[in-house]
Amino acid sequence: MTGDVAVLGAGMHPWGKWGRSFVEYGTAAARAALADAAVDWQDVQSVVGADTVRGGYPGYVAGATFAKALGWQGARVTSVYAACASGAQAVATARAQILAGLADVVLVVGADAAPKGFFRPAGGDRQDDPDWLRFRVLGATNPTYFGLYARRRMAVHGDTLEDFAQVKVKNAACGALNPHARYRKAVSAEEVAASAVVADPLRLLDICATSDGGAALVLSSMEFARRRGVTDPVRIRAVSTVTPTYPSTVLDLPDIATDSAAGVEADGPSFRSSIAHAAYEEAGIGPDELSLAEVYDLSTALELQWYEDLGLCAEGAAVKLLREGATAPGGRIPVNVSGGLASFGEAVPAQAIAQVCELTWQLRGTAGARQVAGARVGITANQGLFGHGSSVVAVR
Repeated sequence: MTGDVAVLGAGMHPWGKWGRSFVEYGTAAARAALADAAVDWQDVQSVVGADTVRGGYPGYVAGATFAKALGWQGARVTSVYAACASGAQAVATARAQILAGLADVVLVVGADAAPKGFFRPAGGDRQDDPDWLRFRVLGATNPTYFGLYARRRMAVHGDTLEDFAQVKVKNAACGALNPHARYRKAVSAEEVAASAVVADPLRLLDICATSDGGAALVLSSMEFARRRGVTDPVRIRAVSTVTPTYPSTVLDLPDIATDSAAGVEADGPSFRSSIAHAAYEEAGIGPDELSLAEVYDLSTALELQWYEDLGLCAEGAAVKLLREGATAPGGRIPVNVSGGLASFGEAVPAQAIAQVCELTWQLRGTAGARQVAGARVGITANQGLFGHGSSVVAVR
């Protein structure tokens, strides 16, 4: 079943390192979204929580955790976990419930209190866990594979360190205008180049941090929105949560080998490009109709890869798009006008929801100094480990 659902409210708890529980961040974001929607908590019929795996007890409660914090009122609850795609799967679940007639109003919420430093696996031996294996067998922390992706782009497409630095410069300038961002300071290319090498060729300012933060959305049926007098809401038109297909001919961590069909010519798009393709197909649009995009810039080089995976340009042409200023504010297709993860850092269950919050404010025309003029169609994109696709198309 396909169809639009209305985004009645969007709310966030600012990103940072606050030293408090993820429940506090998510509850604050939820209350902000409810206030933005002018919807009373008692009217919410379902809560979908994106799980925080480092909080709570085994079972990783999220949906019920937030429902309890807001005050038990009988709403159904759902909890989802898909690594960095958790927020998109929460949106997909809420949308499905609305379109199936199970609920008129659904609260989607995700929050995290991330550990300091780069993510690492939990203790214990889990030899069937590809994430555990890439840490323990290869020593490939997240910055290591960010660096490998950067090296591949340099070798295959001729990207340079200066190009990577310009992505950070662009996103930091946007983040400086965003009151929810953790880092609100413009940086220069020289400052990026002078920052410490973390995983050659990437410097510290090429790589996103880990953060605390929360984000929430109030979604409803179009009929409920009309009853509330909201005749032209931002609408979610497509959600893509696809998985990869065989053959996988390019190494893509956390998997540490290509599959058994590695000698076979790839037949179709890469995994990341298939995520966007499915979203475009469901929404009935193409990349040329986009007003803006919010993408998963774990590193500066990975943002460039998303330009190609979203079809904003041909393969290998991402740097040309960047150098032309097409992805900067005022350009043909602004990317990460929120400031991206470069300005926020990772709050894993919240970040895909936060991307939709930014689309909502942009499509409403209420994004303030970072507003994209005339924004009508936006897309989000990120990727969760273990084959979780994540892309949302919002329109107005």
